[in-house]
Amino acid sequence: MRMRRLQSARTRIVQRLPVAVEGQWWRRKPKSMLMLMLVAAVTMWLRPLVTAQLCRARTVRTGKVFNVTQDVQGDRLYFQSTTTRLIKHPCEKNIALYLGKQVFFTRDNFETSLLPFTIPTSMQVGVPEVTSAHFAGSLLLLVVDQKVYIYDYENNSWSMSLGIKHPVTHVSGDNCCYTGSLFCVDVSNLVFAYFRGDQVSQTYIYYSNTGGFSFWKYHYDRQAEIVGSLGGIFHFFSLSQVAMLVVNQRKGMFKYSDHPLNRSFGLSFDYNGTLDILIAPGQRGILLLWFENSLLFSHNAGQLVDTVRVKKGEQTLFSSIFEAKITIHSIAVNENELAVITREDNLYYGNLGIVPSSIIKFADQYIWSEEVALMFRSPGTLEILTPLRDTAFPAFDFQKCLVNIQALLMDPELHVGKCNVEFLTGEFIYRMYTIDMHSQLELTASLISQPGTSLIPLVMVSNPHSLGFQATFYENGYTSDGNTKYKLDIFLKQQQHWGRTDSNFTSSLKRATMSTLTVDIANKEISCVDIKPLSTLISVGCDLDKKIVIQKEFYDPGFQGQQSSKDLHVFYSYQQLGCPLLVYYDTPWKPVVELWRKDSFQEVIDAEFVLLEVNGQFSYSYSLTAQSAMCTSQPQNWSTMIKEFGGPFFWNRENYVSCHDPNNNAPLRWPDVQYQILGGRTANQIIFGHNNGFYVFYISIVDPYYSYCQLETIFSIYVYGAFPVQLVSAGVVILLIISSILGSVWLAYKTPKLLRTARSLRIKTFAAQLCRRCKTVCQFRAPATARAGTEPLGRHRTPHGGRSDH
Repeated sequence: MRMRRLQSARTRIVQRLPVAVEGQWWRRKPKSMLMLMLVAAVTMWLRPLVTAQLCRARTVRTGKVFNVTQDVQGDRLYFQSTTTRLIKHPCEKNIALYLGKQVFFTRDNFETSLLPFTIPTSMQVGVPEVTSAHFAGSLLLLVVDQKVYIYDYENNSWSMSLGIKHPVTHVSGDNCCYTGSLFCVDVSNLVFAYFRGDQVSQTYIYYSNTGGFSFWKYHYDRQAEIVGSLGGIFHFFSLSQVAMLVVNQRKGMFKYSDHPLNRSFGLSFDYNGTLDILIAPGQRGILLLWFENSLLFSHNAGQLVDTVRVKKGEQTLFSSIFEAKITIHSIAVNENELAVITREDNLYYGNLGIVPSSIIKFADQYIWSEEVALMFRSPGTLEILTPLRDTAFPAFDFQKCLVNIQALLMDPELHVGKCNVEFLTGEFIYRMYTIDMHSQLELTASLISQPGTSLIPLVMVSNPHSLGFQATFYENGYTSDGNTKYKLDIFLKQQQHWGRTDSNFTSSLKRATMSTLTVDIANKEISCVDIKPLSTLISVGCDLDKKIVIQKEFYDPGFQGQQSSKDLHVFYSYQQLGCPLLVYYDTPWKPVVELWRKDSFQEVIDAEFVLLEVNGQFSYSYSLTAQSAMCTSQPQNWSTMIKEFGGPFFWNRENYVSCHDPNNNAPLRWPDVQYQILGGRTANQIIFGHNNGFYVFYISIVDPYYSYCQLETIFSIYVYGAFPVQLVSAGVVILLIISSILGSVWLAYKTPKLLRTARSLRIKTFAAQLCRRCKTVCQFRAPATARAGTEPLGRHRTPHGGRSDH
């Protein structure tokens, strides 16, 4: 390679210089003095070349000590392009994929010799050409021969994505590197697959929320009406929008999916070639769009797209790459930096700030080849990578040239100003925060300027449609050497609750969004390589630490209020439900719902919620009807929700529609139907039937404006105080008792008088005669029975006292 030969030659010259001048030069002859002067002149001539040297190359060659040959198994993958790509995993810094005439996958930053990357022949890919690649968590997605394949590098296994029925050429996605966040997992798992260059109105777009294992057809709103070809589709999490790049008549523009950006396209820009779109890591909304003769930049997820300028010091040499007649070969991006290597053997560097992006040219060196690629090893450290073929082994070696950006920026010929920032830090870096509905967040940052300089702090949010802030900047003491310390206080809450913006600017309050907060210095010099912007990810959505707590035998298995034909036996889970609440059956009741965050009480919830007995009991009703609840439209109820969603427990904030909403067009056809929503503006309560027993309730907060979380829980109550149902009314019983008492008193009073009358004497005479006759009959029947011989067989005494045998 030319680069290696030049490196070696310069090294040999520099190593000979000490040999030429060692010894006692003052004792030498004039001829020796002349030689010494010549050497000094050569040294001065070589000095610019030595100082202009970008890096020192080294070759990585491992596993080739013994003559053991490894065979390349499977179909060799290749990338059909005149340029190279080096895709680094945004979160796992040692994992990368090289795309060129050969494809290489590394898990140690190319610190070992590698065999070309292959796909098993059992996958039957046909033409093993790679057109796109993307890291989705611990998976590598590759588009090979217009199909999506998955390489699980942790398990070293291959599989094919399911659900894609049409050819695709590209996949797109993003990665969130904040550990321990379920939201970040969702970000990394969302992937799009599409055919770049198809007409938008006719193309098929697929999306996956499983990291690429399964895809489903994606329906973009009014897609059939869009005129132009598809340049790509992306989920910009920094803006909480799905954006489609539409190309029409050599102009490109982004179309967004949700309010308020879905009403029009973003500003158009020149689209003079097929642009690759790089999403800079960190969810800050920074995009780089490039091909060989163009390099464009956007700091707000495509809403504004501008050219990258070529500068020298403060002077702008060219307003675009095309104007500078630069041919890009490879590009590298990290969170804050940009590097470009060109076919003209030049290396350019720039930072990704909020000011119009620009690059500067470093000194010339023979570094370009058809296989060369760039990647950032760390902030301020760039690596120039070139695969080297080995004629004796199938494994490739790698030539690596490490560039110290900070050292190169010290070259006075670049006219780069001295860094004017001494210190910039904040407690919120490398952390993720959540702002739930009606919540707020306070963050602070500290900064120190270099002596004799002044700083212009800049606070930005990537999604101002959902997140607003107010910042205060003030002096906060002095350092030990007299420099002024400054502090920046930032107060954040939802943009809708500031009251300073129009509804046409803010996003829907019901929809959970996210935004990135960035603190930077507006007038920071490019030489401040180590002073990175402070950035954090803020989810305007559900706070997962929140939960609800309840202040502490009729049933229908179909939850439709129809009595079952058999009994239901339910085991009460004390471990899950604890002791039940006691509720008197004859008192209207509504649970007191509390909001807790971790183990800390927050407030009593007054939002709308619904209850459902989980075992299907329906021996309770509601105190209000739709009419008495002042509904203007037909309210939802459990019967309609179960019928619509095919089962219980699906009524939540996502599908709840208030009957008091003026935008609800459902007519109030049945005003006497029970109103089954509790809390909120009404005084609705539960009324229990005449039954004692346990009730296990499912409760769900359905108010969409209370929290982005699906707040739900299960609790139990015990209804007591209901006595058995009386078969006769209490009035009848009392009447019978009183009648009995009065009758007894009347008999006690009347009977003695009746006994003194003639009729009473005749009755008594009749009764006496009747008794005598009954007695005579009884005496006559007794001797007849004795004569019938009813004694048992055996011995018994005779009337004369002897014994007789029968």
